[in-house]
Amino acid sequence: MKGDSHLLLRRFSLSRAKEQAIQFSLFLCALLSVVTTLGIIIVLVNEAVVAVGPNAAFFQEVSLKEFFTDTRWTPQFADKHFGVLPLLAGTFLIAGIAALIALPIGLASAIYLCEYAAPRTRDFVKPSLEILAGVPTVVYGYFALVFVTPYLLKPIFQDLLGFDVGVFNAASAGIVVGVMILPMVSSLSEDALRAVPRGLREAGYALGSTKFDVSVKIVLPAAASGIMASFLLAISRAVGETMAVSIAAGMTPALTMNPFRSVQTMTSYIVNVSLGDTPAGSVQYQSLYAIALTLFCITLAMNILSQVVLSRYREVYE
Repeated sequence: MKGDSHLLLRRFSLSRAKEQAIQFSLFLCALLSVVTTLGIIIVLVNEAVVAVGPNAAFFQEVSLKEFFTDTRWTPQFADKHFGVLPLLAGTFLIAGIAALIALPIGLASAIYLCEYAAPRTRDFVKPSLEILAGVPTVVYGYFALVFVTPYLLKPIFQDLLGFDVGVFNAASAGIVVGVMILPMVSSLSEDALRAVPRGLREAGYALGSTKFDVSVKIVLPAAASGIMASFLLAISRAVGETMAVSIAAGMTPALTMNPFRSVQTMTSYIVNVSLGDTPAGSVQYQSLYAIALTLFCITLAMNILSQVVLSRYREVYE
């Protein structure tokens, strides 16, 4: 009897040690993401704000006023200007076009998959839709360049409506980025719709509502917080897209809202500097970190906003 007690105690101690080891390993995995984020922040802040010596930080060479108010971005020209507004305009122009494409189509897809589609149809459509998320972004960029612009935009907007559509333009980049973030909107919105209790739907049907009325007037408002969070996350993803916009939109920093002109985004400028002949330590090279820090702050703010929306307006059901 005593031996059995010792055996049970030993097994319990061994099980407890395994649990603690698993807990510690999971903690390290979670800590890794935090440390990585802190490392990114330290590098960006140091290179853009703090660094001194021959490789002085960007904001020690260029004032914040010039950076946020100048309307020209020409760091690699003889007449240097460091106004980030053209890059911000190009970034949000493409992200806005992408949102116009992805948000309504993604939400409509989520409503269909959650409320209307038969199980066999859902099992086929949802994986097919999510395949879009696995396509490399370079492929999207070349698709915009060789198909969207010559076979979609030019026949409609240039030949029929008379607009001047450039080979590189924000519209084609925005369209393919919208297709790229479509699976994110659809998947996250569907998860939010599925979280709405079945009882709310049945109550609507009991009152004589149609499926459309239940979907739009009951389920959609109940899942509004999750849907808004998915919208913000998808737009944040569009803001940070790199290769597709670098290929399709061109690299012309222009302060314009014309979607048929070539523009440059913050991410495509980073690619341009990283692959170019800009000497390390120069103010042009340090501008890379200033742009990266600005982009990091924008995407971080949008992610925080999505979490605030999700937590503040979340419906809790018993």
